[in-house]
Amino acid sequence: MRRKIIYVLILLLSLSVITLWWPVNDSECDSEAFLKSKTKKFQVQATKVVVQPWLGEHQVYGVFMVPDEYKQTPFFVLTVKGAISECSRPFGYRQNFDDIFAEAGTHLVRNYIRTRIALRLILQGFYFQLNDKQSWTLTFPQPKADREEMAE
Repeated sequence: MRRKIIYVLILLLSLSVITLWWPVNDSECDSEAFLKSKTKKFQVQATKVVVQPWLGEHQVYGVFMVPDEYKQTPFFVLTVKGAISECSRPFGYRQNFDDIFAEAGTHLVRNYIRTRIALRLILQGFYFQLNDKQSWTLTFPQPKADREEMAE
């Protein structure tokens, strides 16, 4: 009986490790290619960062104040310096999050890191980068109207 319990615990531990380290890439864009490209980009740093994955889902995120001209962007890249870069699609914006209010001509974007990815990064020693709002950046492609004006 004792042996079975040990085997079950080893199996559960193995499944947990595989789940944490299994790559998750369901993005439709290539963040590395975009960041390396010569495409004109706009970057904004986080106004606030919350890193509490032990409280459950949706507890690791950054809040960004973004100019309104980027509301219609097809995608952006979230980067945590030294840790990750991943593409996301905008899925809503608001004028306030967590007692932060958007300034005139801007809106707020809250972008999440998956809990299991955050746990993996913390286990790899990136806790302080995740907690530093200066490490979080959203990178947007330049709006089409601006690119067309530059071409003329």
